[in-house]
Amino acid sequence: MFTGPLEDRVAIHELNGTYADGVVRIDADTWATVWADDADWDLMGHKTKGKDAIVAFWNGAMSGLEAVSFHCVPCMIAVTGDTARSRVQTQEILKPKDGKARHVGGLYEDELKKVDGRWLFTSRTFKIVAEFGVEG
Repeated sequence: MFTGPLEDRVAIHELNGTYADGVVRIDADTWATVWADDADWDLMGHKTKGKDAIVAFWNGAMSGLEAVSFHCVPCMIAVTGDTARSRVQTQEILKPKDGKARHVGGLYEDELKKVDGRWLFTSRTFKIVAEFGVEG
């Protein structure tokens, strides 16, 4: 279900692209730009509040990875004025510095708001849908 102005839905789709670009390049500066200052992030039950804390937690999690392939596809974007909800399917391959690679399929449930003309995530909740190890 995609509702609301097309321009806003495209901007939210592009916001997900920026998020993915930051993940693949393990670039905290890029990745941080998608979050509102007072955002909430629930990563499989680990809840973090505030952009600075979210970025610090992400940096810690990413420090153990050698490489990441991350793809995301918005499957629902509903815009109402300056707020929106979205659902985003993800596929990622995580290659740790030590250990076996993992292939993870997941789902984000998001809340967003438009701040100074830019869409930002105010809440992201991530759950794994399927996961398996990868040889290599």
